[in-house]
Amino acid sequence: MILYTMMPPELIFPYETESPSKQQMVSYQGIPLLVELIDGQNVQVIRNLSTDPQHYLDNQICPGAKISFANL
Repeated sequence: MILYTMMPPELIFPYETESPSKQQMVSYQGIPLLVELIDGQNVQVIRNLSTDPQHYLDNQICPGAKISFANL
């Protein structure tokens, strides 16, 4: 994609000023997951990164599910 513009790149592609994300990749029972830290004891599944179709049918690791740190 080519942009022909007189606008400075800072206005088109603004820098991220947010703090580092609370998301991280973890392995839960051998399944790679992208999770977000909710509090000191729990994480919430954001994305299932597995290539096995059976892992997408598991309700314990579906997006939105909460997992305790003790189980990781």
